[in-house]
Amino acid sequence: MSAPPLKASATAATIVAAAAAAHRATAAAVPCGAPRAPPRRLRCSATGAVEVHAPMDWGTRSLEEMQRAEDFESFCLMGLSPLDGRYERFIRDLKPFFSEFGLIRYRVIVEVKWLLKLSQIPEITEVPPFSEEAQLFLNAIIEEFGIADAKEVKKIERITNHDVKAVEYFLKQKCSSNPEITKVLEFFHFGCTSEDINNLSHALALKEGVNTVMFPVMIDICKAMCSLATQNSTIPMLSRTHGQPASPTTLGKEMANFAARLSTIGKSFSEVKILGKFAGAVGNYNADVVAYPEVDWPKVTEEFVRSLGLEFNPYVTQIEPHDYISKLFNLFVQFNNVLTDFDRDMWTYISLGYFKQIVKAGEVGSSTMPHKVNPIDFENSDGNLTIANGTLSSLSMKLPISRMQRDLTDSTVLRNLGVGLGHSLLAYKATLRGIKKVQVNEFRLSEDLDQTWEVLAEPIQTVMRRYGIPEPYEKLKEITRGQAVTKDSIRLFIEGLDLPEVARSSLLKLTPHSYIGEAEKLARNIEELVDLKSGFKIE
Repeated sequence: MSAPPLKASATAATIVAAAAAAHRATAAAVPCGAPRAPPRRLRCSATGAVEVHAPMDWGTRSLEEMQRAEDFESFCLMGLSPLDGRYERFIRDLKPFFSEFGLIRYRVIVEVKWLLKLSQIPEITEVPPFSEEAQLFLNAIIEEFGIADAKEVKKIERITNHDVKAVEYFLKQKCSSNPEITKVLEFFHFGCTSEDINNLSHALALKEGVNTVMFPVMIDICKAMCSLATQNSTIPMLSRTHGQPASPTTLGKEMANFAARLSTIGKSFSEVKILGKFAGAVGNYNADVVAYPEVDWPKVTEEFVRSLGLEFNPYVTQIEPHDYISKLFNLFVQFNNVLTDFDRDMWTYISLGYFKQIVKAGEVGSSTMPHKVNPIDFENSDGNLTIANGTLSSLSMKLPISRMQRDLTDSTVLRNLGVGLGHSLLAYKATLRGIKKVQVNEFRLSEDLDQTWEVLAEPIQTVMRRYGIPEPYEKLKEITRGQAVTKDSIRLFIEGLDLPEVARSSLLKLTPHSYIGEAEKLARNIEELVDLKSGFKIE
């Protein structure tokens, strides 16, 4: 995002000074002599060691702070998207990663860690190695970053009209009280273009958000389908091709099909490499080389990017080209397509009566028809997957395309990363709720099979072929296609065939319930096929 020139009265120095003054005024509100707790990152345990906090401490802390806000409920009611309103509670865990708060925090992480990296480069004597106290001070900014800090950044942005520059000024304000860091304040954002900061921030958000929030729910879906498969492996069910009765299967085998498909896609996620660049305004380290020609900047920046847990992309323009995001989102679209297929099959099975829905006390199915129990969870999932795939597909197609070295559209589009993932997460949780609310109706499954003896035409004509009976297909077609077929009519036909007694006896024992091939075995073995340990993760 390009920043307009600052007014004469709003130079960088005056912005930082004004922000620092506000910060001091807040600090002065603490009564004189009152003890002040050190930043959480600096607090010591009983053993005297520096306390180390779990990676998700910050996420939990920020969500708790958000929910305590007096205007939170009003905000949810006024949200333009249902992700911020009615369904906020289902996608809340994504907010620390893909909200504007999350983006600001990741920018702070990148800026602070880059300053720390500069202090480790011997040739940059202007930024000497930081003392342990200064390092702890800088790390505390990351560890303690909260909603109030993000609001400070937004205040500065109202002056700069530039979101990344506002983060730089915020950090200068934050560090102005530390004598050691004050000497090197101008090395915040050194040699960087905004996209150096942004691309790493988005990469970190994607890697951490997907690994922490999305994949666990996707794994739960696969596990739930495996359970449906194994628990119902022996229950015969009439198949339907083109919507018409077809050779029987088992309910478990149909569930196993989806578990296998989704787990295969899950393995592909591990092939995605989350990339980052840090090569300046057009990808050539131009300013860095002029300032410090003796530094091996490609090597330094590769070390820096990899230290964040990302892969390094050396061939870039002003932007990282986002091909990896396209690949990642295409995989989500694939997963979502399969899940849509599952949702619609489950909806149909419920409509046919194969599944009963568990009634929840207090719920209403229709505002006028008291008896209604609707498959709302599968419908909810289906609808949200449609919106998710529309967004994810748009991002996947747009992000790899940029005019020349860069235009602003990619930054605009990237702000919607959480939208496609949010609707996906909402759908995943709806599907899981739907699975938990259904019970198998074996009576209806058996009833359908009892009424479709014509499905035995396939095995009968196949056995006839084996024993050389002429025109087997045509003979079965004549008595079954468009005809009322019963158990007695099928038995009568079999008894009239010129077959060995063993073959005839075998066909006479066959029923629509027993004609399931290897469906039971395939359903039982699904857990051996589904590998959830090597998939659904990004290293």
